[in-house]
Amino acid sequence: MKIGILAVGRPTFDVSYANEKLARMLAALDTTGHDIIGPRKLLFDADATKRAFGELKEAAIDQLLVLQVTFTDTSMTVAAANAFDVPLSIWAVPEPRLGGRLRLNAFCGLNLASHALGLNKRTFSWLYADPERDVSDDLNALLSGEKTAKMLTGKLSGKFASAEGEEIANRIDGKRVARIGEHPVGFDTCAYSSIELEAISGVTVDEIALNDLFETARALPNEQTAEIKAHVRSTLDNLESVNQDELDKSLRLKGALDKLRADGGYDAFAIRCWPEAFTEYGGAVCGPVAMMGEARVPCACEADVYGALTQLILQEVAQASVFLADLVDLDADDDTGVIWHCGQAPMSMRDPKTRADATIHTNRKMPLLYEFPLKAGRVTFMRVSQAFGETKMVLAGGEVLERPMAFTGTSGVVRYDRGAGDVLADIISSGLEHHMALAYGEHRPLLRAVSAAMNLPLLEL
Repeated sequence: MKIGILAVGRPTFDVSYANEKLARMLAALDTTGHDIIGPRKLLFDADATKRAFGELKEAAIDQLLVLQVTFTDTSMTVAAANAFDVPLSIWAVPEPRLGGRLRLNAFCGLNLASHALGLNKRTFSWLYADPERDVSDDLNALLSGEKTAKMLTGKLSGKFASAEGEEIANRIDGKRVARIGEHPVGFDTCAYSSIELEAISGVTVDEIALNDLFETARALPNEQTAEIKAHVRSTLDNLESVNQDELDKSLRLKGALDKLRADGGYDAFAIRCWPEAFTEYGGAVCGPVAMMGEARVPCACEADVYGALTQLILQEVAQASVFLADLVDLDADDDTGVIWHCGQAPMSMRDPKTRADATIHTNRKMPLLYEFPLKAGRVTFMRVSQAFGETKMVLAGGEVLERPMAFTGTSGVVRYDRGAGDVLADIISSGLEHHMALAYGEHRPLLRAVSAAMNLPLLEL
């Protein structure tokens, strides 16, 4: 076959390491016996990717293979899927858990792509495998269509109905979310309809301009910023090691969120956290989000409104702080996954045997972020999902293990109740969004009852 390739990546990740992985991927593809056509380099932007479309169209390819070398949004993957009427495959690469930065974050790109392609009703095959290993059998299965993503949808949840579930749903009804800024382009996982969201939950959304948050932060009295800094100094080590001007700007965002919440009566936020918090304002919102979460005011990154709704429900059920995290790795051999976000887990989730450090964003190099591994213990995962255009509740259970920190920021190594390989297949086949909320404890029985009260189909990974 003529296999057309598009190697997608972002320059904010470790480009040198990404090129090493790409070289290994290309070497493995060259051994398949197929004719590999297309640019043998990373494509970092829309113009470069669309130029490659022309080369592939002229070659009359038989199949399109997206090489997900680093994290990317879904813009170009969806555009490529729509541009070529041939079978589509995606190969994403894992990276070692060495305690350093997340150098590629390719799994998250695959996760986003599965959701976007599901919404576009586009079938695809997928592979998550390290080209450093012998992947010949995996590649043959991928290119022959044996690894096509299925379409897992929810099932009726009425049999779980209970008075307690109804009570939780009633407590959620009437809560208010402030969406600050729009979700980034290519993040279909964060799109929402305020009408549909209110219909299923009774939760309403106010839309606030991102610049309003920044202006409120800039106007915060110095003494209020000093109070926030004193609190942070009592909980985090290494606070003096980060840029103090950028730290001041970051801490002001915490005060600004508090003010917006008090003025608007909000119960949760969905915030467009990047790139503008770095490129236009000059300080990270990650640390302030961690503080808000600890105070049980959930904040969802990337203006993920359904992520905020998810947190509100899980927090009400668990009566504890929750963490909206990315799943960034699943290792079938080790039977574990890694949950992570830049540095915004609530402090109560810290492993008490370790310290919490102040740190900077690994890609944008600004404070304030938290850094610590999650404590060991039973956890429940939940998401109100819109995969395949069907609103449903998705649940999973597992144990956070006592392991060294897998990646910088706030992360934990999880052993799911089902095998990691099965969970991996379910996540891609369900088109699940890349954000899931977690809370410590076993909360699925009550969440099943809440799904029944909200008339949401139920999908358990």
